Order: sequence, then structure tokens, then C-alpha cells
Amino acid sequence: MGERLSIKTERDEQQLFNSRAIIAALIVLLALTGISARMYFLQVKQHAFYTDLSLQNYQRRIPIAPTRGQIYDRNGVLLADSKTKYVIQIVRDSVPDLNGDGLRRYSDIEILLGQLSGIVAISEKEHRLFMQQLRKTSRYQPTVLKENLTDVEVAKFAVNKPRFPGVDVEVRMERNYPYGSVASHVIGYVGRIDERDMKNLNRDEYAASTHIGKTGVEASHEDRLHGQTGYRLVEVDAHGQYKDTLDEKPPVGGQDLFLSIDMNLQLKAEELLKGERGAIIAIDPNNGEVLAMASVPTFDPNLFVNGISHKDYTELRDNPDRPLYNRALQSAYPPGSTIKPMVALGGLQEGVIWPSKTTYDPGFFQIPGNKHRYRCWKKSGHGSVGIDRAIAQSCDTFFYDMAYRMGVEKYSAFMRSYGFGQVTGIDLPSESPGLMPTPEWKQKRYKQVWYPGDTVNIGIGQGYWLATPLQLAHAVATTATRGVRVKPRLLHAVRRVKNEPPEVLPPEYLPKVALKSARFWDLAINGMINVVNSSYGTAKKVSEGISYTMAGKTGTAQVFGIAQNAKYDAKKLAKRLHDHALFVGFAPANNPKIAVSVIVENGGGGSSVAAPLARAMMDEHLLPKPVLDPNAPAGPPKPIVSSSDQAVLAHNTKNPKPPVER
Repeated sequence: MGERLSIKTERDEQQLFNSRAIIAALIVLLALTGISARMYFLQVKQHAFYTDLSLQNYQRRIPIAPTRGQIYDRNGVLLADSKTKYVIQIVRDSVPDLNGDGLRRYSDIEILLGQLSGIVAISEKEHRLFMQQLRKTSRYQPTVLKENLTDVEVAKFAVNKPRFPGVDVEVRMERNYPYGSVASHVIGYVGRIDERDMKNLNRDEYAASTHIGKTGVEASHEDRLHGQTGYRLVEVDAHGQYKDTLDEKPPVGGQDLFLSIDMNLQLKAEELLKGERGAIIAIDPNNGEVLAMASVPTFDPNLFVNGISHKDYTELRDNPDRPLYNRALQSAYPPGSTIKPMVALGGLQEGVIWPSKTTYDPGFFQIPGNKHRYRCWKKSGHGSVGIDRAIAQSCDTFFYDMAYRMGVEKYSAFMRSYGFGQVTGIDLPSESPGLMPTPEWKQKRYKQVWYPGDTVNIGIGQGYWLATPLQLAHAVATTATRGVRVKPRLLHAVRRVKNEPPEVLPPEYLPKVALKSARFWDLAINGMINVVNSSYGTAKKVSEGISYTMAGKTGTAQVFGIAQNAKYDAKKLAKRLHDHALFVGFAPANNPKIAVSVIVENGGGGSSVAAPLARAMMDEHLLPKPVLDPNAPAGPPKPIVSSSDQAVLAHNTKNPKPPVER
């Protein structure tokens, strides 16, 4: 057996006792510190949370959705409003224990839905969407089960309501677009709030809202249109049933928006493009307000409000004409000859051409030391031309030569001062910046150096240069105002309170295009006037019967390259390989009130196809016309086409087309 050990002295026993007592005291102190910290966290830090939680045992804060603001055109024509509808909604926390197990589960909801389907028809889709939304919504908040109840369904439920605690019929507002597809790319549409929306939303402000702006003005001005959510504080019993209202804060409705769009002009633009793919934009050059923005084909935004069907969405998505795509500000095209007046201004500003400068055009241009010929659209050439005829006759050789001598750095810098290669800043989402190419861009994009031939190509708006129809409209408006740039916008005025006059918003000015001499503007604008009004202009036919002075520039953008010695023959090509037809212009030339850009995809010549459309738009805006009734019935009225418009369009279809610049 081992020897038994024992403490020899009283002092050793005392030391052992003291050490054990100290350890015990530390443990007790740590425990008390932990308890104190936890009590501080619960009673101080989390005081508000647990107070709210306790109040919810007998109080409920019910959010109240605000009425969404309405959208009008500049003349008060209603473009988007909200109509009333009846919905069935369920508050999950108020549904009783239907399983009899003492617990509230989703199976109780399923039993409730089964009972409710005997009163109101519930489709599989409505059932599925409701259960999905129920899991995302607070158990104290109502979740919509079925929308657009008929009067019969409302009456049947009212009789049976006592059987369904937690279920109510409520009146809600549903977005409606009276004119259907007209201006759909501008107005946009609202849709159900989804998970992506929830990541960026103030959940308190949207606690009672089910829809949010998805595209167009509905999205870009969501903060104005939505309004402020209200609430109702109610007392509930142990079963979650409402007993009394303790407090209430009414919601504040969204602001009414008055767009700069003129519905007469918008209808005209879409009618002119009917059957084509393209865009027309009309701007007031004095304040930047967009008078019309047509992108064709269009779509009906009403399809999206409560969730578009798979069939309808597939048809829109798979349509090769891309009706959901806003060509006016998302599509980028080679601007073609429409930019030649601006190019001439850049050459004058940089001193590579001057007012008396002439260039001989034999029908082509060659870079010194290079055999390649850059062809002019007129095979025989224009002979000796100055700035006026170079613009009016769209002489490619003049601008090839000027761009080559100007150099890409100066060329691109001047065009960027016009706004090319950058967004205009219009109050719509998803605007494309287009492309104003530079050597740095080409090196980064293609890992290639910039060649002199690249500069020659962009000299006539071809090559890598891409511009949106909105950029072209903005640029021609800037020319019309002799360098004064105003940010394009759609929001004309705001009405913050019902029955009060709307507040008109001021224009926002951008940095001017400053030139060394005012005479430079005269030269470019006179050239544009002669495009339409002279005997040698490329669009001279379009001025027949005109009662005002119109300035413009035709353009034709190639869809694909043509071999050096090949000849362009549209008859041998598929329609989608035809050239794009473009035109930009403004009127009256001496006091501009409207600036227009037109592009017809694969339309052919700018002078024969696009220019008459611009003329029709200007006639619609400048000549006397009836005004749309603000209380017009649902559905677009028949556009009014003046006799002069009919004459121009008839001439276009009945007479041979003049030569078209390539």
C-alpha cells in the first residue's frame, strides 16, 4: 500500500482554503458580470425592440398604401392613372388554429384556402403566388390572395365573412394605361415588387405597396409617384381579431407628373413609323423638353401590371423586332451624314477649313501614299465644293479630307463637346452613351493601333462611331440654338397637391459649344437650310408646299461593309441588310421651336424615307391643329394627318427616289 499523504501544518490548510475561496469568488463575480451585461443588453439596448414586441400582443400597426400619382402629357391628357379594384387579403397571424393541434402552421392556411375556394374561385396560379408571397411578408401584414373580384364574388364573401377570421376584402388601386401601347417606352410600367426590388427599398415605406415602377418614367420618377405610406394602430384580442383603432396616420398620395410629351405629336410619330422599326424624337431646343419620343414597335404596358403571362412575355421576348427595346435612347447606330454640319463646325474651329475653303471631289478620297479609295456616294464626284455645297449635297470627299487633316484627337474632342460618346442625362433609365471612338478606346477594345483610315471613316459618321437617336436630336437642337446645350428631359411639371396648379420645372443647362466666330454657325446652318430648300440639296423634295423655313441633314448608315470595287444593290439584299435611313433637322430655321431626329432601320435613303417623316412631325407641331380632349376615351384616337403631310408621304411612295448618299 502506498503511504497516505496529509497536511502537516495548520498554515498549509489555511492557504489551501484561501485559494479555493478566491477561485469561487471569481467564478461568482464572472457570473454576476455576465448576468448584468445580459440584463443591460435586454433592458437598455433592446428596450425598444421588446417593448414593440410586447405591444404586439394587443396592438397591430397596419400600413396603408398611398395612392400612386397620375401621369399626364403637357396638355393634361391622362397617360397613366389608377383604377379601383377589390382584393381578398389574409393576415397570417389572425388565422386561427384549424388543425386543432394548438399551433399555427402553414397547413392552417391551406385548410383556410380550401374552405375559401368554395366561396370564391382560386386558381392554381393565384394559390402558388399567394403562398410564395406569404413567406416573404410579416405575419402581421396582409397578403393579397386574389385580385379583381367581381361584384358577385364580393357579395358572396360578405355573407360568409364571419366564417373566415383573418380574411378581408379591401379596395385597392390598380395602375392603368388608357392609351395602351402609345408612348409605352416613355411612360414605362409598374409591376409586382420582387426580391431584387426589396434589396433596394425602404421596407417601411413600401410595407403596404405591392407594385413599383419597373421601366420608363414610372421607374425614373418612382420617388415622386409613390407617395408616403400611412398606418392604422389597432387593438387586437387574444385571437388576433381587431377590436378598436388607437391611432391613425393617413397616407400621402404621390405627386402627379406632367410630361413634356405632346400626345398629338407622339401619336403622329408612332403612326409615321407604323410597320417599320425605328425611332423619332422631337425636342424643344430652347428648354430641352422632349415633345415626342417614339420607338417602334411598341408594347402594351397593361400586360405587365399584375404579372405578364408566360405566353405573352415569350412572344415579346422572342420577337426579332424587339418591341421591348427603346430604340430612341438604347440603340446606337452609325450616325452617317447627319453629323456633317457638326463636323464642319469642328473643322472651322480647329482651322483645318475656313469659310472660303474648297475641296475637289473626283468621286473618292485617298490618303497620301495609300492606294485605297474612300468613295463618295456620288460616283462621278461633286467637283469643287465649299462648305455650303459640301453640307447641302453631302459630299463625302470634303469630309474625308477634313477629318484626315484634323486628326482623331481634335475630331473626337470636339464631338464630345457636343455630347457624343456620353449619356445626355435624360430622366429615363438605361440610356446608352453610344460611342465616340479614340485611339485609346481601340487599343483597349481590340488591342490594335488607330489607323488614318479609321479617322477618315468617322469623318462621315461611319466606322466605329455610334450614336443614339436621342443624341442626334440633342446635337441638332444644340446647332439650332448656336451652341446652347440644354439637358433633355421628360418631366415638364409637378403637381404636389391635388386641385392646385402644377409647378413647371426650369431647364438645366449644360456646357456650351463655344466657337471662335459666330459666322461659323451661319455657315453650318445655311448649309442645312440648303439641304432642304435649295435646288441642289439632297432633301429638296421635302420642302414642296412648306410654309416655314426648315433646316436639316440627311443621312444613310451602312449596315455592312462594301468591297472596294463592289456596287451596293438593295434589290439583291435581304431587308435587314439595307441601309438605315436617317434625318435630323429643326424649324423654323430663324426661330427654332422643334428639333427632330428620325431613324428608320433598313429604310434605305435618308432623303427619300426619313426626311418626309421629319417634315410631317414639324408640320404637326408648327401648323394649326385640333387639341386632344383631356377626357378622351380609353384607346388612342385616330391621329390627325394634315393635307400637306399626306402630299409629302404620297410623293414619297409614288415618285422615283432621288440619288442617295452612301
